[in-house]
Amino acid sequence: MSGAIRVLIGDDHRIVREGLKQVLADAPDVAVVAEAPTGPEVLAQVAALLAPDGAGLSLVLLDIALPGIDGLDVLQTLKREHPRLPVLMLSTYPEKQYAVRCIRLGASGYLNKSADPDDMLAAVRKVAGGSVYLTEATAEALAIAVGQARAQAGPEALSHREHQVYRLLSQGHSVAQIGAQLGLASNTVSTYRARILEKTGTKNDVELALYAERQLRADVLRPT
Repeated sequence: MSGAIRVLIGDDHRIVREGLKQVLADAPDVAVVAEAPTGPEVLAQVAALLAPDGAGLSLVLLDIALPGIDGLDVLQTLKREHPRLPVLMLSTYPEKQYAVRCIRLGASGYLNKSADPDDMLAAVRKVAGGSVYLTEATAEALAIAVGQARAQAGPEALSHREHQVYRLLSQGHSVAQIGAQLGLASNTVSTYRARILEKTGTKNDVELALYAERQLRADVLRPT
């Protein structure tokens, strides 16, 4: 299948990878050529496939939460080292939470793992063809983000790294735990924490957790 869309799947759950492979196997124009369960392995597989003597690669299906290196960091590295390689982000999170951030970091689309198989194949074909795949929910999230950016308020005002720290802080992780997970010194995490509190208008981790919960609730309740 020399003319097939050659796909690498990056996801740490084997059952998810097997499910994706089964969906893509139904399409004669798509071939899964590699899979990787961690961020570093995704980067290594891509480098090997795109090397001069590699088999080639058309598209990366990338989970947003990967061990070793966070999926968003993997995305940034891929777009820096292989800017023409399309990346379609996959997540269990609703589009309103992470789609905008992924698109801004260079992803060609954002798709929930529970998406209909036909939508999954449509997204793969569109992204592999050089276009951007936007669901209605993602398009709405982009429109909302424009308004938030103008107001310079809310989670969208946070940088990529600040948002990573914000997500972990709101989940109850300590500064030391966040530093270990992201490979940052504790004082660096503390600096990010101070910026996050300032940008969100909160005073401590408890208020920040409540703020994050309100933001999530607002996303869920916002009409589509």
